[in-house]
Amino acid sequence: MASKVKWVTDIEKSVLINNFEKRGWVQVTENEDWNFYWMSVQTIRNVFSLEAGYRLSDDQIVNHFPNHYELTRKDLMVKNIKRYRKELEKEGSPLAEKDENGKYIYLDFVPVTFMLPADYNLFVEEFRKSPSSTWIMKPCGKAQGKGIFLINKLSQIKKWSRDSKTSSFVSQSSKEAYVISLYISNPLLIGGRKFDLRLYVLVSTYRPLRCYVYKLGFCRFCTVKYTPSTSELDNMFVMIINFHGGGLVNNLRLYLESTRGKEVTGKLFDENGNYFAESSLWGCVCPVMNNDKHCFECYGYDIIIDDKLKPWLIEVNASPSLTSSTANDRILKYNLINDTLNIVVPNGEIPDCKWNKSPPKEVLGNYEILCDEELAQTEGAERDLRNRSGPSIGLKGSRTRETGKTALTTWK
Repeated sequence: MASKVKWVTDIEKSVLINNFEKRGWVQVTENEDWNFYWMSVQTIRNVFSLEAGYRLSDDQIVNHFPNHYELTRKDLMVKNIKRYRKELEKEGSPLAEKDENGKYIYLDFVPVTFMLPADYNLFVEEFRKSPSSTWIMKPCGKAQGKGIFLINKLSQIKKWSRDSKTSSFVSQSSKEAYVISLYISNPLLIGGRKFDLRLYVLVSTYRPLRCYVYKLGFCRFCTVKYTPSTSELDNMFVMIINFHGGGLVNNLRLYLESTRGKEVTGKLFDENGNYFAESSLWGCVCPVMNNDKHCFECYGYDIIIDDKLKPWLIEVNASPSLTSSTANDRILKYNLINDTLNIVVPNGEIPDCKWNKSPPKEVLGNYEILCDEELAQTEGAERDLRNRSGPSIGLKGSRTRETGKTALTTWK
């Protein structure tokens, strides 16, 4: 009789535990021999710390990469995106093309962002170009809306600096780092309410990159109607999306098709909607991510759509909430975990880190392939390339990490 997978978790959520129990897996403690550990971010730091000296065996897997923060920490995500842009510019890649206003045409998927205190002078220069703009400040190391506030005057940020006992923005300090981003002041509204999208992206390996996007994301709506009035800057219920009401992304698509038309809606969901997910993974963090063979990651992407139907990547979460506030929410997250486990623990058997193959499509459930670098290279070798005159722009092409040249990739 085949051995049962032994599991541990320090996140006591029913959608996790019910999935483990459904498979007949055996719960053990972290001090016993285990095969599968769904860890919190803090636990993964301890496991991979130099002090711990812990070595995972080939039959053990965990749900975070050691340096996942290169994507999920707000300042590092922006830093890696900016580095990727500069690399493409140096190569003369068409992906780095800009419009007449100096804005990226294809890589403009995050709001203008600076790190504080390091980029204070750069921020002031940008702020003075549009002094009526509103900016949002977020602490780099916090989540769930903690420590966030809005400003529309330089005096406000100077006051924050004094209150935080920071002597100067010119030099680095021991004060907690913040990112400050241009606030999306023209969000798409439904029923007068602001909302964002939560999409899930699963990465089973970074080298070769193999990642999947979940079809059943959801929308999260504010409980208070939105107003762009600067008098509401302190009203977090109006300005900041941090709430529980929601609906499925599929319903949003149907709504937009009926109000905006199928063509523009299709472009939003089928092109723009996944491009920044691919770019943030492939070009931005693949070069720096520690691709430990014992790891996988299910990221939560938070996206805001503006009234021109342009999606903006706001942040990426390493531990997206598994708390369920409604029956639909619980079903979605249960199925998300179920489909994730089917991919990362094939056939529910004891993990084998040496196994590095693409799972068959019938086990993907509601996941769709976003990128399978290895499969694409195999298919590309057999593909007729006569009509390819140069690097592709958009979802259908990406650079190889070794040469920087375009490689065929299997996308959604």
